[in-house]
Amino acid sequence: MIPPRPPTSEGQGSVLRFARAFRRDLLSALPERLYGAWMAEFRSPLIHSFVCNDPALVRLILKDRPGDFPKSDRLRAGLAPLLGESVFVTNGAQWAAQRRIIDPAFEGGRLHDSLPAIFAATDATVARLRPGEQDIEPECSHAAADVIFRALFSMPIEHDTAARVFRAFRAHQDAQPVVNLAALLPWPRWLPHPHSRRTRRTAAEIRGLIATLVANRMQAIREGTAPDDLATRIMTTPDPQTGRRFSAPEMVDQVAIFFLAGHETSASALAWALWLLAAYPEWQDAIAAEAAALTPDMAAINALRTTRAVFREALRLYPPVPMMVRQATRAETMRGRPVPAGAQLVLSPWHLHRHHRLWDRPDDFDPGRWSRPEGKASARDAFIPFSAGQRVCPGAGFAMIEGVVMLARIVAAFRLEPGSKPPVPVARLTVRGRDGIAIRLTPRENLAPPA
Repeated sequence: MIPPRPPTSEGQGSVLRFARAFRRDLLSALPERLYGAWMAEFRSPLIHSFVCNDPALVRLILKDRPGDFPKSDRLRAGLAPLLGESVFVTNGAQWAAQRRIIDPAFEGGRLHDSLPAIFAATDATVARLRPGEQDIEPECSHAAADVIFRALFSMPIEHDTAARVFRAFRAHQDAQPVVNLAALLPWPRWLPHPHSRRTRRTAAEIRGLIATLVANRMQAIREGTAPDDLATRIMTTPDPQTGRRFSAPEMVDQVAIFFLAGHETSASALAWALWLLAAYPEWQDAIAAEAAALTPDMAAINALRTTRAVFREALRLYPPVPMMVRQATRAETMRGRPVPAGAQLVLSPWHLHRHHRLWDRPDDFDPGRWSRPEGKASARDAFIPFSAGQRVCPGAGFAMIEGVVMLARIVAAFRLEPGSKPPVPVARLTVRGRDGIAIRLTPRENLAPPA
C-alpha cells in the first residue's frame, strides 16, 4: 500500500481560483512538477514567490545566511492573534534574545527531566484507547496536549484550565486556515488584518487562559513553591547577555507557541505514524518487542532503533509543518534567476521529503532507508521536519522522544489495522487527514496465538 498524497494541480488557472484552492489546501493546489523541480517561480499581482527545493538553496537560506532571509512579516500578521510576539514569528535581535532564554530548558541534559511527564501522558493514552475502528486524530491530539501540559505546567489535560485551553485550541484550529489573506496579500499597514471574528475570539480565549496559568506560576515562583518544570525553568532563566527575564505578557506569547508546536505538530506526526504502521503491519512486532524493555531513562529510549526509524519515516512522508516561508531582504540571484528584495522564499518539507531526485522510491514507506547510506545522505539537507540551522525548533529533541515513546507503547498494547477508508492528507495548521485518520485497534492480549 503506497501512502496516499493528495492529487495536485497541473495548472494554476486564474489567480483568484488558485488563491481559493491554496486557502483550502496548499498541498493539492501546487503542481505535480514541484516533486522534481529544484526551484519554481510563482508570480501574480498578489504575490511573488519562489519554491526552493535545491538542497544548496535550503542550506543557504536556513544555515549559511539565515539573517538575510528572515521569517515573512505576512506570517507574523497571519498568526498574530494567537502567537503575538512569540519566538516562532520574531526576527533579528528580538528572536535571538528569546532563544537565549528558551534554549537552555530544552538542552539534551534537561530532556531527562521531562520523561516522567511523557510517560505519564503515554500511560493515560494507552488506558484511554478502546478496541475497534476509530478516528485516531482526536486521540493523538488529546495525548499530545496532555504531554505538553504535564511538561510545561505539571498538570494533566484533565485539569480544568488545561481542558479549557485544549477545547479552545480545537475551535481555533477549525477557525484558522493555514493560509489567510494576511499571508497572501501585501496588506496595507494602516488596515487591520482580515482575521475572522471567530479566529480572534478563539485566540483571545486561549491567551486569557494561558495568562492565568502564567500569573499563577509567577506567584508560585515568588513564594518558592513552583515545581521544576519547563514553565518554571523558562520563567526563571535570565538572558545571559542582558540578565533580563520574560515578562508575563511575553511568557504568554511563548506558552502559546509551545502549546501550538508541542500539541499540533506532535499530534499530526503520531497519527500518521500509527496509520503507516497499520498499513504496513510487518513493522509492528519489532516495535512491540523493543517496547517490552522500555523504561523512563534515556538509555532505554535510545535503544528503540526500529521505532525511531519508523517515526522518522513518518516525519518524512507527512511532515507536520508542510511549508516554511522566508523573505529575501535584498536582491539575490538563485540558480541563475533574479530574486527581488521582498520576494517570498518557500521551503517545502512536503516536497523536499518526497523529491524524486533526492530520495530512492520517495513515495514508499521504507524505515530501513535510515540505516542505509543513501538515506542518511539525503537527510543531510533534504530532511527538515523541524527546520534547520539557527531556527531549528528548540523542542525538536523533546518531540522525537515523545513521538518514539508514544508510538512504542501504543503498538505494544494494540495491533493496528487500516480503517475502512484511507486518509487523504490536507494542510490545516498542520498536515491532517481531510476526513480524519481511521485505524482499527485490537488489544494484543486478545490476539490469537500463531498457528
